[in-house]
Amino acid sequence: MNLAQIIDPPSTAVITVECQRGVIGAGAIFPALVDAVNESGMIANGQSVLAAARKAGSPVLHGVAHRREDRGGQTANCRLLAMAMKAPGEGLLPGSDNARIIPEFGPADSDFIVPRIHGVTIFHGTEMDALLRNLNVKTVVLLGVSLNIAILGSAIEAVNSGYQVVVPHDGTAATPPAYAQAVLEHSLPMVATITDCQSLVASFTRTAN
Repeated sequence: MNLAQIIDPPSTAVITVECQRGVIGAGAIFPALVDAVNESGMIANGQSVLAAARKAGSPVLHGVAHRREDRGGQTANCRLLAMAMKAPGEGLLPGSDNARIIPEFGPADSDFIVPRIHGVTIFHGTEMDALLRNLNVKTVVLLGVSLNIAILGSAIEAVNSGYQVVVPHDGTAATPPAYAQAVLEHSLPMVATITDCQSLVASFTRTAN
């Protein structure tokens, strides 16, 4: 689908997925994912999209994972969550440095922070859908990590909720990197429009002008 048909700033939201210091920054528990992010150029690319979206008046939301110090409200009902619960240190304790969004992505004063303490995607059990509807959003652009689970799962949830979904291939990452290519070629195109960050910046800039 042509981006010009679906990128309308007032009804398009950019959502970052788990772009936190404890996930893709210095405090990350999965070093291989940090390496994949750095190699992909995801942070610089995503930063340019966020800047263009904010300038165009599009809402920006950050889906973040939080973990209580006592691990309350969580359950290790899958391997990923079990690994997260065993992570040493402060983890993603609300208010901690690890829980903060990476500085390149903000947050700006106009942004929305949408936390969760359980699960693996940004929609289930959070205020994400209600906020998007209140903002009259019809299209969501997903940036962040990872294509393995959270981006793919969130794209499916967004489609189930009635949204158009756009995923810039160079605004995401996965581990191993070869898996990212497989998801972008064989899974995500069935539920999302695949593009690149430069094209998104151009679309936001053109519609803003």
